Amino acid sequence: MRNDHPILVLCLHLEVSPSGYYDWQRRRLCPGPRAVADQALAQEIDQIHTRSRQTYGAPRVEKELRKKGHCHGRNRVARLMKQKGLCGRQKGRYRVQTTESNHDQPIAPNRLAQAPKATAPNQLWVADITYIETKEGWLYLAAVLDLYSRKIVGWAMSERIDTFLVLQALAMALAASAVLRPSCSSIPIAASNTPAATIAKPSAEAGLIASMSRRGNCLRQRHHGKLLGHPQTGTGLSPLLDTRAQARTQIFDYIETFYNRQRAHSALDYHSPVDFELLNN
Repeated sequence: MRNDHPILVLCLHLEVSPSGYYDWQRRRLCPGPRAVADQALAQEIDQIHTRSRQTYGAPRVEKELRKKGHCHGRNRVARLMKQKGLCGRQKGRYRVQTTESNHDQPIAPNRLAQAPKATAPNQLWVADITYIETKEGWLYLAAVLDLYSRKIVGWAMSERIDTFLVLQALAMALAASAVLRPSCSSIPIAASNTPAATIAKPSAEAGLIASMSRRGNCLRQRHHGKLLGHPQTGTGLSPLLDTRAQARTQIFDYIETFYNRQRAHSALDYHSPVDFELLNN
């Protein structure tokens, strides 16, 4: 309102000093070195956050900056992200029931709890099922994750949550790992949703040993969190897609383009699953 009223009158009514106003104006028009550096850093943070599908918070953004040779403190990164309204997406709380415990099928023991830490690919797999809401209805996603590199080695999608969905994901995992898997090795595969009988035959034929966690302690909570917790709020998918076909396209792009090849994992020293395997094998 300085074009309509004297500065001194405005400062008096707004309870600010004229010198403070002129100092603020000078700094706004001619920012200092720190402000200029913050502007450049904020732009780079915005680019990293966009490439992460809006999933990275300050810790991962800081690690990505360090890979580029920038040594900025996490508090500074968090402050600039807050100023720009950027934050890592969190998983939603609402869940569709994907576990059916009322059955008379045999249940495999929890062998994974006593298993030693994986030291190479295809030693320990975990499997789970999640859901994606569309305007056409639910789309279910089954995925098999390698605990060594956190890589999704097999996955499948369907309108129905059934045995065929699980077997498709397992078949993809077995096909993808065939060239890496020793002929006489065993691969404990843990699944929290599916009765052991469902995968007993294909597991035995492939040399897998089944493992299941107890009821209420689903593996997705520990190993599949970001991918299988709630795709729409945790992975950069649109909040509500129109069709299942759109969901299939976005999930394929997320898993194969971003999650396996680009997403930084804190458990992997902030490398992606593919990079981690290349660096350690």
